[in-house]
Amino acid sequence: MSAIYALWLRELKRYLRSRVQLVASLGQPVLYLLALGFGLGPVFQRAGNGSYLQFMAPGVIGMTVLFSSIFSGLGLLWDRQFGFLKETLVAPVPRLQIMIGRTLGGATVAVLQGLLVTIVCLIAGFRPVHLATVPMALGFMILIAIVFSALGVAIGSSLQDMQGFQLIMNFLVLPLFFLSGALFPLGGLPRALAVVTTLDPLSYGIDGMRSVLLEQSHYGAVVDLEVLVALAMVLLVFGAYRFSKIEI
Repeated sequence: MSAIYALWLRELKRYLRSRVQLVASLGQPVLYLLALGFGLGPVFQRAGNGSYLQFMAPGVIGMTVLFSSIFSGLGLLWDRQFGFLKETLVAPVPRLQIMIGRTLGGATVAVLQGLLVTIVCLIAGFRPVHLATVPMALGFMILIAIVFSALGVAIGSSLQDMQGFQLIMNFLVLPLFFLSGALFPLGGLPRALAVVTTLDPLSYGIDGMRSVLLEQSHYGAVVDLEVLVALAMVLLVFGAYRFSKIEI
């Protein structure tokens, strides 16, 4: 347990020391809020769907958690390239604890960035239906972070160098975001697109946050919670398995 805590604390300190990362993490969410939230707001409102800023704020928060958590797992590639991973693996610590520590550390950083973006959304005009539901939304953020941190660790454990990074970005991370319903309602979609969004793990995280913050849900908060918990368990096991196969 001490190894898990040490690795979790190292990831957290690395993030808090990086002021550039702290500021840069707000750039893309602010751009989406300004360009889409206000730009498409009148169109969304004329369609009878209310405020687009209200609708997309949980999606922007989910996007931030997704990007941060999965990239923290892919940080294994940097550690492998510069030799830091080898130093960690030769330590007399079970690899399972190392993997859990890295996953929880990456998830914590992702949740912190998600909270920062939540504050930005509140400043921009986003208002939850009930403030008492914000802790429940935090629970969904934590689940999203754990799911994709574990996925990032599994992918980072499988790749040998940074050449596959752009491939992962273009063919996994961006589709996960754009097909999650973060920017559009999940109801009334064509059958093929509806199937794809149902298979997207992020869909359940964003839908869960919308359910508790805005009382708008496509799948239902209970279904969202069950799917995310099941995925977190499966990906933690899979990530631990892939991490145990890393060769020094």
